[in-house]
Amino acid sequence: MCAPRTSTVHRDCNEVRPHSSLKGGTPKEYAEAAAGLLIPGATDLGGRVIIGLMSILNYGSLIDPVLRDLRRFAVEFSGVKSGDRVIDVCCGTGAQVLEFARRGVAATGLDISEAMLKIATRNKMKEGASNVSFQLGDASDLLFPDDYFDCAMVTFGLHDKEKAVRHRIVSEMVRTVKEGGNLILIDFQVPLPRNKWALIAKVVEFSVGGSHYRGFREYLESGGLEAILKVYGLREVNRAYPLSGLVTAVKLSND
Repeated sequence: MCAPRTSTVHRDCNEVRPHSSLKGGTPKEYAEAAAGLLIPGATDLGGRVIIGLMSILNYGSLIDPVLRDLRRFAVEFSGVKSGDRVIDVCCGTGAQVLEFARRGVAATGLDISEAMLKIATRNKMKEGASNVSFQLGDASDLLFPDDYFDCAMVTFGLHDKEKAVRHRIVSEMVRTVKEGGNLILIDFQVPLPRNKWALIAKVVEFSVGGSHYRGFREYLESGGLEAILKVYGLREVNRAYPLSGLVTAVKLSND
């Protein structure tokens, strides 16, 4: 396991001033945040395409309802209860963290993108969620002590990374979860199913391009979550395939 780090202090995202026009994350804000995270400056074709796609799509009627169901599923699947301490790494705009908050769970969201965390912070303020926090940080180099969390989760945060980074993220999750605690890994099923959801996923991943798409291709070619599970040998507690088989969800015990 990785050794604990103490050289850097996390910045709580409450210190990051939200964009004055942001109201829970508009399509434009989501697009700008995604472009800033995935393709700095969004100067290449992939960046422009994904901004166009995300601006056109109506998050309120198309994307959010689908992901909202997955987020609710993830909470139930995790088995966490009120009083548990949970971290959601690569948390993006914080929707999963806030879903935990609604169940009375003290949750921390961590992401490397300040733009994404601005949206997360505004959503937290909008809901008045006092039992969650958002922190700017690197999921592959967590600054929390060993055995700190009851549960660590990552949702769609592995497939876009290169192999070495994926493994460092999971190693850090293992290190910071208490003995007997759980890890929840949720990401694309490999091979992808032959349905509309897989087609949409392929189009979006290709449109983003760059290192994100290279990571996606390598993730599929290497076997996805199965390849990661073989490395760590953690006991599998449960498995499910939500979103018509597009996604694999695995619950692991840190025995």
